[in-house]
Amino acid sequence: MPIYEYACRWCGHQFETLVRAREVPKCPSCGTEDLERLLSLPVVKSETTRAQALAAARRRDKALGHERTQEQLKYERSHND
Repeated sequence: MPIYEYACRWCGHQFETLVRAREVPKCPSCGTEDLERLLSLPVVKSETTRAQALAAARRRDKALGHERTQEQLKYERSHND
């Protein structure tokens, strides 16, 4: 039972799904069976890819932390007036 990636031709939603024998997958957004199976790339793990993933996670977390700080400041300003 492989997991395949699909793109819905009707609404454009992209998703992964487990496909059982003789089962026709449906789009979870709109329910159509008009899907295009996408090419899945294999996952390659190495020290380099691990380092890149960690760096990307740190950048993402830093950006989210900055956004949270800004939202907190906005909240405090609006409630201090």
